[in-house]
Amino acid sequence: MSTPALEPTHTAVGTWSAGRYMRFGVPIDDDRYLALIAPDRAIPTVITADVYGTGEADRMLGRALQSALGSPGGLTRDQVCVIGAVGHDFYTGERQGAKGFPRFTDPALRGEHDYASYLRMATENSLERCGVDRFNLLLLHNPDRIGYTSEAVWDAMESLRDAGLTRLIGVAPGPANGFTLDLIDCFERHGDRIDWAMIILNPLEPWPGELCLDAAAQRGVKLITRVVDYGGLFFDDLVPGQALPEQDHRTFRPPGWIERGRGRLDAMRPIADRHGLTMLQLACQWNLAHKAVRCVVPTLIQELGENARPIEGKRAELAALPTERLLTDDEVEQIRTLGDNTGSMALKGASPNHEGVERADGWSLSDGLVEVARRWRIEPDRDLVNLAV
Repeated sequence: MSTPALEPTHTAVGTWSAGRYMRFGVPIDDDRYLALIAPDRAIPTVITADVYGTGEADRMLGRALQSALGSPGGLTRDQVCVIGAVGHDFYTGERQGAKGFPRFTDPALRGEHDYASYLRMATENSLERCGVDRFNLLLLHNPDRIGYTSEAVWDAMESLRDAGLTRLIGVAPGPANGFTLDLIDCFERHGDRIDWAMIILNPLEPWPGELCLDAAAQRGVKLITRVVDYGGLFFDDLVPGQALPEQDHRTFRPPGWIERGRGRLDAMRPIADRHGLTMLQLACQWNLAHKAVRCVVPTLIQELGENARPIEGKRAELAALPTERLLTDDEVEQIRTLGDNTGSMALKGASPNHEGVERADGWSLSDGLVEVARRWRIEPDRDLVNLAV
């Protein structure tokens, strides 16, 4: 059995796109969705997670892969990078409303002696739904505090690689922004076996993702960056007063985010024009200008309204992203200054502001994390707090 050799490429498509399994924009039909997520020579990397649609996104990816790999003159398996993610237990756990399914490490579900058997079961089931025998990269999806720190969890992840179920392993914090010290601590504890990580980063949200870039580079962890589009704004078809579908995730953003964001986009536009880039391509180029960042995966969104761009054109725009770096160091810094969002939101994970009992997405700073912060010259009370309250 040959091992898929391809690592994540500089662009990728996620199965969370197109409003099917996460509420962004208008959901598209099966045929359009399958064409959107199918890997091709322009974008051979696709990312899924087993919890999306409780396995349905995996199944749709399986159909897309069958088409992409089965057509005459199509791609071969070693020309495609399939990235999976496991971690939310929708097999035995009960959905907790908007919080989703619990992490598999929830003590109410199992103890550490059962972590390995759960991860193997979840990975094998995800692979079966996707119709492949191994992932190129498998991510630990949205871990809780235990997931970041537990040797048993990372022994189990490594055992999946040893068993040939994946070539590479990594971690994907989320779903919201934060987890900064937790991720750096995870790199320090387990970086010798972590190949990739996925974080939120874009020119309008350099903070807090930028705080872990040096740690990733030092540990040799390569980064995939998501939300590169900043809620679709960098695709340039969100306008002031834009109507969003009911229950669209972006309705939770603060009022005026489109108007404020477009003002900052307009300030960046001359840099994009100078290099012949679209605004989405500028955002991707900015992310990839950072040493540890090797892959960008914006959310492809079909917006509401007659003036909305077809989602297929957005995929083509991503596919046409120049591979060479075009931005100068001065332009990278200028864009970062224009998009500075430091202190603009409450962060998830370990936080100096956390009060009360530990949650799956929030906990207090431990003494160990205070030491992590000191080593990386991060001052939690300055660098990890919401200044907008």
